[in-house]
Amino acid sequence: MTVTTLRTLEEASMLYHLTGVTKRYTQGRKTIDALAGIDLQIADGEFLVIQGSTGSGKTTLLQMLGALDRPTSGSLIYEGRDVAKLGEGDLGELRSHSYGFVFQSFNLIPTLTAQENVETARVPWHVRGDERRRRAMEALAGVNLADRARHIPSELSGGEQQRVAIARALVREPKVILADEPTGNLDERTRDDIIGLLEELWRERGQTLIVVTHDTWVAGRASRRIWLEAGRLMPDETAERSAERSAAEVVLA
Repeated sequence: MTVTTLRTLEEASMLYHLTGVTKRYTQGRKTIDALAGIDLQIADGEFLVIQGSTGSGKTTLLQMLGALDRPTSGSLIYEGRDVAKLGEGDLGELRSHSYGFVFQSFNLIPTLTAQENVETARVPWHVRGDERRRRAMEALAGVNLADRARHIPSELSGGEQQRVAIARALVREPKVILADEPTGNLDERTRDDIIGLLEELWRERGQTLIVVTHDTWVAGRASRRIWLEAGRLMPDETAERSAERSAAEVVLA
């Protein structure tokens, strides 16, 4: 097999190719570079953790990867398409079919039951009501919460609410799960349960899992972790030292 063929096979397994991705915000006369020239590749089926200090650009990068925002400059290729150049209609289609989102604050609708919250993810697809309900129940069963389907969020624990949020992300059958501090509002035991669930689903389904977290224990579960500082991607050895320092600070605290 030639070197060219090997390179082609390696590139084919890459889901994302980011080259020189920047995101610039203007606040009055001040310009802020949330991302400053990110070069990154993410493999299909990878479990990637994004770490960094507060304000380092972690959430901004996750939003880029989920097509929730566009780069100011640079290219963000997902499955061969430059997300930065897509129109709003194509972006909406991509978000609806390719990505599942899990947030720290759960983002559940308080007046809807767990089942109804999960169903909302299928509404834009114009799926019939009975089919939506069936798929929602399957998703809840997949996170071991079928018996709580009729409960509204206020009747559920924090861990149960996050399971509903994960079911809502999974019911779309996305290629990528993007989680922003998914355990930030949970106690240690519940954190372990939620990350264990995400890891189990990742292994079983082969989806790409991308998680932003401050938690070094969570980061240690990933197949790869990267570190951002001031919108820049740190070299691997720097990232490793930063992660070790963060872990030491947690222990000392």
